[in-house]
Amino acid sequence: MVIVAAVKQDFLQIEGMTRSELTRLLDAAEANVPIAEQRQSRKEVLSGKVVANIFLEDSTRTRCSFETAVHRLGGQVFTLTAAGSSTSKGEGLIDTALNVEAMGVSAIVMRTNISGGPAMVARRVRIPVINAGDGRHEHPTQGLLDLVTLRESLGQLQGKRVCIVGDIAHSRVAHSALQGLVVMGARVSLVGPPTFVNKNQINIVKHSDLVSITHDLDGIINEVDAIMLLRVQNERGAGSLISDDYRTLYGLTPERAARLLPHAVVLHPGPVNRGIEIDDSVADRHGGVRILRQVTHGVAARMAVLEQLVPSLVETGQ
Repeated sequence: MVIVAAVKQDFLQIEGMTRSELTRLLDAAEANVPIAEQRQSRKEVLSGKVVANIFLEDSTRTRCSFETAVHRLGGQVFTLTAAGSSTSKGEGLIDTALNVEAMGVSAIVMRTNISGGPAMVARRVRIPVINAGDGRHEHPTQGLLDLVTLRESLGQLQGKRVCIVGDIAHSRVAHSALQGLVVMGARVSLVGPPTFVNKNQINIVKHSDLVSITHDLDGIINEVDAIMLLRVQNERGAGSLISDDYRTLYGLTPERAARLLPHAVVLHPGPVNRGIEIDDSVADRHGGVRILRQVTHGVAARMAVLEQLVPSLVETGQ
């Protein structure tokens, strides 16, 4: 009897995925929601396996949900951060990953401020690499959980109108969400001040006829099925570009929230800058807000990715 490993796969970006590939992951994530909510028992598909989180940027939701996802799948996980690792002594990203791989882990989940960093690591290691956010490039599992949340509230996304508001130029969340929404056939409006929104966002998207740019949120807010608010990326230099009237022009105030369609959904990837991107009264009391639901779906979506990528041992009769 021979035991062979499945072919290595990575999950680095949503850009380039087909609708069937993305739908398969979304369906798997939705099937995992009862487990994420602890209404069903955990799975054991990762029993005996260890997943390494290499998080070289700060994180709460993504890091903790990956850890929870591994546990919900019956596996074990450890997390390496910049402050507690040899990267603080100058060890490079690839050397860190190669050393972690040598410990016998089954997959690496990586967050880094280097755009393309997970892809560089994936080319050097033999185990799956999952991108948990890389620089200004993508945050693909966040894109998945956003789509799961939208499908739960709106049904199929074909033809739905979604606006992404804020710091799009600096946001990897926006890049992944935009790619995923277009793949699923949604119409996307990119909204924000000129310093935060540029035509490059459209140029990188296939079927760019589905994407438009406007600097006037009030002109479209009563027409959209969903609004995704983005955090201003102070750590990526965006804070210096904010004017004092950002909230006045682009914040989800009670007055703007009252103009949303009755079924409209409000998303935010977190952490929320209250009083800038969204007012307290809207975040806490508006019926369309799905911010905490996104967090639950983050566990389910990351379970789906891990299930698909982490190789299982297959016995053959040879």
